[in-house]
Amino acid sequence: MANPQRPLSPHLQVYRWQVQMVTSIIHRATGIVLAFGALVIAWGLLALAGGRDSWTAFAHCLGSPLGMVALFGWAWAFSYHLINGIRHLVQDAGYDYAIPQFVRNSWISIIGSLVMVALIFGCLFMKGGAA
Repeated sequence: MANPQRPLSPHLQVYRWQVQMVTSIIHRATGIVLAFGALVIAWGLLALAGGRDSWTAFAHCLGSPLGMVALFGWAWAFSYHLINGIRHLVQDAGYDYAIPQFVRNSWISIIGSLVMVALIFGCLFMKGGAA
């Protein structure tokens, strides 16, 4: 039987969701996505070294609708992880620890990553998909 005198350990049902919590969780999740994306990059390099047929198969896979969604997701994960990592470096240097600045910088990470990925794909679409 649980001892009613013991304090409860905090958990997600106790805390009110805040942007700082969300950015921390997303930062960890995007790190995992980037690790899987590195495997796709390695696959692409092996396909490039393997010759025209293997590269064509790789390009066809990434050019499919599911591949395009995966590329968009990976590009957003990269953009978010980069911007939020810079935010972490600024905080590691001892700046912007006050809650208003922390919240502002969290929103900058989220919105900045969306703007960055929109610029990346906007440039790609303006060139007709050719990088």
